[in-house]
Amino acid sequence: MRLTAAVRASKRDPLLQMVKTALATMLAWVVCDLLITDGPPPVFAAIAAMLVVQPSLNQSLAKGVERSAGVVAGVLLATGLGMAFGGASWVVLIAVSAALAMSWALRLTSGSANQIAISALLVLAIGASTPDYAFVRVVETIIGALIGIVIHLVLVPPVALEPARRALEDLGEETAQALERLADALVTRKTRPGRLLLLVDARRLHPLRDEALEALEAAEDSLHLNPRARRYRDDVGAVRDALEVITKVGTQTRGMTRAYVDHYDDGVRGEPVVVGIAEELVRAAHDMRRLLRLTTPDPVGEDLDETAPALTAPLDVSAPQGMRWILIGSLMEDLRRIRHELGAKSG
Repeated sequence: MRLTAAVRASKRDPLLQMVKTALATMLAWVVCDLLITDGPPPVFAAIAAMLVVQPSLNQSLAKGVERSAGVVAGVLLATGLGMAFGGASWVVLIAVSAALAMSWALRLTSGSANQIAISALLVLAIGASTPDYAFVRVVETIIGALIGIVIHLVLVPPVALEPARRALEDLGEETAQALERLADALVTRKTRPGRLLLLVDARRLHPLRDEALEALEAAEDSLHLNPRARRYRDDVGAVRDALEVITKVGTQTRGMTRAYVDHYDDGVRGEPVVVGIAEELVRAAHDMRRLLRLTTPDPVGEDLDETAPALTAPLDVSAPQGMRWILIGSLMEDLRRIRHELGAKSG
């Protein structure tokens, strides 16, 4: 299972990404083969085009610069060492070691470091007996990188908005259900395993929030240098605003669940104010789904006939019995924060 997880992704890349990569690789090979008639096959160009085509244009440009700079640095390093010490086999080992050491000293990325070492190795191992090998490989790499970027521009890079919306919907719906589960627990008797399960369910909000944040960052990255960015920028901003609200509500929901488990009292459901708190939690779940409805075109969950916020006026709290005020006070404060966040967003 671990080996499978190491070689397989949780989901497939978009089909368009695969098509663009294949097209850029083939086109780079054909163009360089026509322009550079002498010498070995244009492997550098094909590899450069393949690496440059990334999910976003911003990443493609970064890969193009990284790839080209790595080739140039590796070629210059290998050329200098070859001129100084000749083409002996030990020079290749020195060149690779020097490339890695230089990359470490300059704090280059792992991609640039590997590219410098590979380019130096190939120049000394293959191009020592081939005139102009180093120069041709630099030109070939630049052509391949440019072709990859052009293909990425012609086949307009997608804006990764839908994955961000789906992740937001999953988080929002799970938060609404956590609020409803807590509301039910406040007015019904729960065994200890049931209370612990309630806490486990509430803790699922944290990884869902991380997934939503990662999807949102991918969506924002896909806007950089994208010709369609202006069309989607407001939508991505709305997703970020909603994520901030849902994250805060989720934090308070986990806190309320933790307080309920830590300070559980079988008689607390008999307190009049607890029934009101439970009702407010159900209304907060309603408003959470309403927020999703305003942010995403096709949110998950039930259709909401009521479009106005459901949170009501402040509760009238009477003094609870014994030490129940600790739990009730904690629930009231977190509920106030939830109402503030959802009320401000609905406002």
